[in-house]
Amino acid sequence: MQLIPCPWCGPREETEFHYGGQAHVAHPEDPFALDDEEWAGYVFFRDNPKGPFAERWAHTAGCRRWFNAVRDTVSYEFLNVYATGSPSPLAATPREDQEATA
Repeated sequence: MQLIPCPWCGPREETEFHYGGQAHVAHPEDPFALDDEEWAGYVFFRDNPKGPFAERWAHTAGCRRWFNAVRDTVSYEFLNVYATGSPSPLAATPREDQEATA
């Protein structure tokens, strides 16, 4: 059984948690302006890296709070947990660097 470190409750068994998908996915500013292909891209397409990955988790059988975690997708090890709304501790990807300078 894997222990997941809840930022508020401490380490708990994985059965107490619910996976919420990729963290830091921005909602479209004007969703009604998106065509079907753009909307499908937002809803269905997520990154799938090998290695550290920022994810959302909910402690459903505990404090019921959402939080973000960086988990290694190879070893399943949780590398970091942090509050929702906090910046990702992962380094910016080249795509994010390009968007910031554009």
